[in-house]
Amino acid sequence: MINANAGIAPVKVDKELFDLIQRSLAISKITDGAFDISYASMDRIWKFDGSMSRMPSEKDISNSVLSVGYQYIILNKSKSTVFLKNKGMRIGFGGIGKGYAADMAKQLLISKGVTAGIINASGDMSTWGKQPNGRDWTIAITNPMNKKKAFAVLPISGKAVVTSGDYERFVKFNGIRYSHIINPKTGYPATGIISATVFAHSAELADALATSIFVMGVDVGLNRINQLANIDCIIIDEKGSIFTSSKININDK
Repeated sequence: MINANAGIAPVKVDKELFDLIQRSLAISKITDGAFDISYASMDRIWKFDGSMSRMPSEKDISNSVLSVGYQYIILNKSKSTVFLKNKGMRIGFGGIGKGYAADMAKQLLISKGVTAGIINASGDMSTWGKQPNGRDWTIAITNPMNKKKAFAVLPISGKAVVTSGDYERFVKFNGIRYSHIINPKTGYPATGIISATVFAHSAELADALATSIFVMGVDVGLNRINQLANIDCIIIDEKGSIFTSSKININDK
């Protein structure tokens, strides 16, 4: 209903959906729009199924994001309404949905008295408590250069971890590797990064930030993560170089 009424009228939604959209907009602000749930408005001009033989034109790329812009998502908390200001706008939760689902599953299990566990929502992981042997949960970070191997095993306790990667979903033109993660501001695919892992208090936040890092790039992504409390990341660029936020030292693990 929200998308169908874009540019027409606000739509009343329940508190759960309203709060999710509100949190999504907050992440858009701290990432300067690298994360944007209105990405769903983009024309699907990039194909990552092997069918692309040439790049889209600059005009097609610029036109593809004309309806994108989180700042045009208008919330009214007192009325619990959501209004997409411009016709043609759409919102979607592909960059945050799995993390949200993992967090909800964790909350449900805790409410049922489950004292420890690990939720794996297709790679978006959320943990609480300890393993049966009393040790912290540990997770392996996949080596994007060899998916059968891990390059690091790290302990996590009471945190979530999410990895975004373009291991298979990418295209190459003129020697440049273009990720399936699209910059919602430019319409161009992200370049330079092949894997971004984020550790945070919630899988929802980690999910959104991992996607954002691809768009922001190594330098800006690391700088932004280092400014956020209790959030860490590991980034691998297309050359296989590993970068970590200030509180992570893989060599010590």
